[in-house]
Amino acid sequence: MDQKHMFKQMFDFNKATFDTTFNAMVMLQEQAEKMASTILEQATWLPADGRKVITDWLDAYKKGRETFKRMIDESFQKVEEYFQK
Repeated sequence: MDQKHMFKQMFDFNKATFDTTFNAMVMLQEQAEKMASTILEQATWLPADGRKVITDWLDAYKKGRETFKRMIDESFQKVEEYFQK
């Protein structure tokens, strides 16, 4: 078996594993976000500033996750371009 082909298979496996794991993590985080939203709706005792902090935190977390995914995808793309040469 050609070494380049073997590394390509390993790369494909690692990319698929990352994508699957990342998607599972996203589903878990989205579920936690829904729970937090439900709790915020029911927590009438929580002041507006407290709600805003929690909402901003959730938004920052989501943005960070999306940035991380974009960076990883760009890195995978660079490796894929190498294998296409």
